[in-house]
Amino acid sequence: MSQAPKRVLIFALTYYPKFVGGDGVALKAITDRIPSDAYEFHLITLRLDSTLPKYELFGNVHIHRVGFSKKNPTPEELVRFPMYFAKVCFPITAFLKAFALHRKERFDFVWAMMAYAGFPAVFFNFFFKKVPILLTLQDGDPIEKIAGRARIKIIMPLFKRIFKVSSHVQAISTYLADFAKQMGYTGESTVVPNGVDYKKFSAFDPADVEAIQKEYQKQPGDFWLFTASRLVEKNANDIVIRALAKLPKNVKFILAGLGPDREMLEALAAELDVTERIVFLGHMPHESIPTYLRASDAFIRPSRTEGFGNSFVEAMAAETPVIATTAGGIADFLRHDENGLEVAIENVDDVVTQTLRLMHDDALRQKVVANAREMVRERYDWQTVTDEMLEVLEQM
Repeated sequence: MSQAPKRVLIFALTYYPKFVGGDGVALKAITDRIPSDAYEFHLITLRLDSTLPKYELFGNVHIHRVGFSKKNPTPEELVRFPMYFAKVCFPITAFLKAFALHRKERFDFVWAMMAYAGFPAVFFNFFFKKVPILLTLQDGDPIEKIAGRARIKIIMPLFKRIFKVSSHVQAISTYLADFAKQMGYTGESTVVPNGVDYKKFSAFDPADVEAIQKEYQKQPGDFWLFTASRLVEKNANDIVIRALAKLPKNVKFILAGLGPDREMLEALAAELDVTERIVFLGHMPHESIPTYLRASDAFIRPSRTEGFGNSFVEAMAAETPVIATTAGGIADFLRHDENGLEVAIENVDDVVTQTLRLMHDDALRQKVVANAREMVRERYDWQTVTDEMLEVLEQM
């Protein structure tokens, strides 16, 4: 007689097919690779867009969407009132849905993706103390910012309880595993990084690459610095713009992403007279990023902090050399002059120096690209990550 699959209840703020973050990419990549006869996944997430159904089976996950929504909201609307209020209410709306679902499904354990998703898990634990909780830390914001938000400060004892009730913590970097300890977690933690779809990022159509370079008028001799990141302080796009003013005029900066810093970055570019050398692409679908990486000469993000840094690993898979700090989780994989080029945090001159090295040293470029590609293939392929995550799930 075959054994029934384990039923898992997942809390995640957003999920496919819209508004997907790194946690959603990881969840789908992992659950798609786990047989449905071994695990049955139910996920509670925000609805946000009223065109999405309240329930659907998507891949290997039963999605239950909660909270208020509107038709086709833009990414900008999601961070403003009233849509932002849906995120504030998520701990309550998600818990209420979980309470009803558990009475029907009888889940074997709860899986909270990111610290904020731990709030409904805490409420769930008040009523169902025997159900284990797996907390995955995927957070990219600075630890000081996570714990320093006004709404978190007010309920800090409840926030710390997330770590106290968790049966196991899985973090995507050593940096985040240490954060769990700082918040009061006393058990064993496991570091399992996020992965990358190596085949997707290592494959490209030369015609698509040429089309992008033509659209944005890349001339012979131009050197493109590319980033795909939120336009927020932690990602330090301002440092790149300041460096641009000290670099030759054939160096251009291509930014894919949205965020509250855009006006500030545009004003800084105008002040430094580099506006014509910067392209703000706005929101970019994840599936388009490999082509832009191939069209560019380097991926750059001199992060002030980073939970892990999936974008760096994706760039490495695309054979695009990386210029980065070793802030937060980046230190787990970036090795200066071996698989990337390291710059110090807040150091404009370092960005200038390493960019010039990459522009003029073909041997260095080939070395870091080859080493990075091999590291990603061996360590960060999604199947390897899934195998490690299965070991964690089997402990629950």
